Amino acid sequence: MTKEMMFEVGSAVVFCTLAVLLINPTNFWMPTMAHTTVLTLAAVAFGALVIFVLREHARDERDEEHRSAAGHAAFLAGSAVLIIGIAVQNVVHQVDAWLIGALIAMVVAKVGTRIWNTLYH
Repeated sequence: MTKEMMFEVGSAVVFCTLAVLLINPTNFWMPTMAHTTVLTLAAVAFGALVIFVLREHARDERDEEHRSAAGHAAFLAGSAVLIIGIAVQNVVHQVDAWLIGALIAMVVAKVGTRIWNTLYH
């Protein structure tokens, strides 16, 4: 495993850990407001770093294809989770607007990028 791959895996593990601690699914700890605030700020800052700051640089066509496949799989997984969440919440009549907003943002970004690439590349 290359140094870059280890950094990507490590970043994903740290971000997922922060996210799970923020959600606290099993109520295994009772954070104070200060703990929750610090954890939220850390998760947002680290998430922003991982998503927006760290750039992927493809070295050749094969690496570009691997990154494209990973992006495609991530889009499909994210869309599926959001659609399932919307469907489940619709059954109990409590649809969260954030789920719909996230799905709309993903679809608009994908379509917008496809149009941009078709017209300008």
